[in-house]
Amino acid sequence: MSHSIQLMDERSISGCRSDPLLAALLAARLHDPFSYLGARTEQGHGLVRVFRPRATCVWIDVSGVFTPMVRIHPGGVFEWRGGILPRRPYRLRIQEDTAGADIYEAYDAYAFPPSLSAHDLYLFNQGRLRQAYRMLGSHVIEIGGISGVLFAVWAPNAERVSVVGDFNHWDGRVHPMAVQGSSGVWALFVPELPTGSLYKYEIRNRNGGEVLLKTDPYAQACELRPHTAACTPQPRTIAWQDADWLARRATWDWLHAPLNIYEVHAGSWKRHPDGRFYSYRELALHLIPYVSEMGYTHVELLPISEHPLDESWGYQTTGYFAPTSRHGSPDDLRFLVDACHRAGIGVLLDWVPAHFPQDAFALARFDGTALYEHEDPRVGLHQDWGTCIFNFGRNEVRSFLLSSAHYWLSEFHFDGLRVDAVASMLYLDYSRRPGEWLPNRHGGRENLEAIDFLRELNIMVHEEFPGALTLAEESTAWPAVSHPTYVGGLGFSMKWNMGWMNDTLSYMRKDPVHRHFHHDQLTFAQIYAYTENFVLPLSHDEVVHGKGSLLGKMPGDAWQQFANLRLLFIYQMTYPGKKLGFMGNEFAQGREWNSAWELDWFQLAHTRHAGVQATLRDLNRLYRNTPALHQLDFAQEGFSWIDCHDAGNSVISYVRRGTDGSFVLVILNFTPVPRTGYRIGIPAPCAFREAFNSDSAHYGGANMGNLGTILPTGQPWMGLPDSAVVTLPPLAGIVFAPVDTDG
Repeated sequence: MSHSIQLMDERSISGCRSDPLLAALLAARLHDPFSYLGARTEQGHGLVRVFRPRATCVWIDVSGVFTPMVRIHPGGVFEWRGGILPRRPYRLRIQEDTAGADIYEAYDAYAFPPSLSAHDLYLFNQGRLRQAYRMLGSHVIEIGGISGVLFAVWAPNAERVSVVGDFNHWDGRVHPMAVQGSSGVWALFVPELPTGSLYKYEIRNRNGGEVLLKTDPYAQACELRPHTAACTPQPRTIAWQDADWLARRATWDWLHAPLNIYEVHAGSWKRHPDGRFYSYRELALHLIPYVSEMGYTHVELLPISEHPLDESWGYQTTGYFAPTSRHGSPDDLRFLVDACHRAGIGVLLDWVPAHFPQDAFALARFDGTALYEHEDPRVGLHQDWGTCIFNFGRNEVRSFLLSSAHYWLSEFHFDGLRVDAVASMLYLDYSRRPGEWLPNRHGGRENLEAIDFLRELNIMVHEEFPGALTLAEESTAWPAVSHPTYVGGLGFSMKWNMGWMNDTLSYMRKDPVHRHFHHDQLTFAQIYAYTENFVLPLSHDEVVHGKGSLLGKMPGDAWQQFANLRLLFIYQMTYPGKKLGFMGNEFAQGREWNSAWELDWFQLAHTRHAGVQATLRDLNRLYRNTPALHQLDFAQEGFSWIDCHDAGNSVISYVRRGTDGSFVLVILNFTPVPRTGYRIGIPAPCAFREAFNSDSAHYGGANMGNLGTILPTGQPWMGLPDSAVVTLPPLAGIVFAPVDTDG
């Protein structure tokens, strides 16, 4: 037997030279593997050809009998010829060592010609396939009653694409994929492949012949960093229990509802004593009770899409469909979101469509060309971050990004997306000097393709996921970011108010003796406060990169620092706009945030830190339970100044109103000087109670106030029909509610 095989090998060596398909197969350059491998009829006879480069012998099941195949090339090409083709799918028996000890059976992948939906491929190439993750990537399916994994990847400039993994010894010759028409998509069904198998794509560029090893862009799970392989998906086991939440969300009037977001980095909120991350399920166990107790309405997770570098906090995303394995499996993440919903807490995801890292295993030059990015670095390279900028004008890239957004909202029930770095998407000259950027087709600086993409994104989210939110981190004066697309806006639900944040923190940093020179930093935001649906952010970006903690920004000695921070929080929680605060801010963490450590929870043993936490807890509840503090956040009717001119005393006062006519008074004293006998106008001749006083001893203050109540004096003041005389504690704020309302 071995002699006949050797003779066949010798004859085939010269014959191989005249068979270009065989030569291409052996050189790992075969563009269409089904043109040579698998079963076919030639000249009226059946032919089955398989390629098993590690095999010494291969048998094929013909009518229930395993029949030897003939090795026609020493590289591992085997043939069977007969009168009638074996019934598909046919089974192989393979021996991989001459001793015969390693013999196993398997179905031949090339007995299953892959076929993807022509309609889906058309939509994908048109940029209109919003659920491309159902076609591309790896999916456990059945073909002909045989379970396996269907792989599909977009690589239009490849000569050959193979799926490689432990199952084929990472040998790119074994499982070359079949291109699907002119779509640029390659596919292959690998039968009986276990779930959780590691894999990548080996891609040979058709121009230069460069061979690349790439992680699946549509992978739904990846191995734990620093390794970068994708994993074939595990079956979903979680049963969603949040139907009631989703039904309420669909009719949620978010414009007039309280929205108070707790921004969380999952890797550093808390850690195990040995430094290990909390899993998604452990976060559910510990984070949810805390958020509920503190009175937040939503959690926003910093990016938990797969990313190789811990220090990027998730903003250097490589897996746009894969929850990071640092914290567990996709089902574990589903468990966390479901548990939040059952506890009445919404969950937002920080999502990064503006740019992606240049890591060689990921999206950059995916098939040897600038596929997801632009070729020209003046358009395709983000100089500040050293990352690639998505080519928003390419149809398949739009399908990719729209599908990523759809995936997180559909498959994980997230309640919205905070879209990172929107400003960098809108402007072609963002952070570039003259000569370093290319104008658009009209000669302008606007990124027209990115604008179209953002509008399409927001239309999709609002159409397909009723009640889900999109929040733009946009730091410029771009108009109508949060206006509907049908009136020319970008269509976001809300926009971060970076102007308010910068002015406020700049003001709060100043020694109170100088604040009266900068009073406009407190009042200027009212000029534009209702041009957008604003969120007031005190986010992670303000407590990193040498900026110090919020507490560290506050001037003065310890009592002034803590009083200033409590004052900052009452200002944020009573000013028009929805709210966002980063973890650790709520208990006045003293050091700057470091993603490598958990928060300094031990500081809560100190009275002043515990007092700030109590301040936020009570403010959050006051905000949620007081319609006047949230119903008209986006309307001028919800706010009016009592006095915005008292720069000399660094005091501001204003009225917040609800849709039902209810109102509260807010008075803020930004100096460490108590103000006694301070007269303010009031809009109604009634008594008012102190609904909140940040100088309460409960919060670490000195308990200066108004004995709980102030009374009208009958004297008009500041254009209002009546007035009251109040005591203003130093570096403190007070919220007054009419006594005859629920406040």
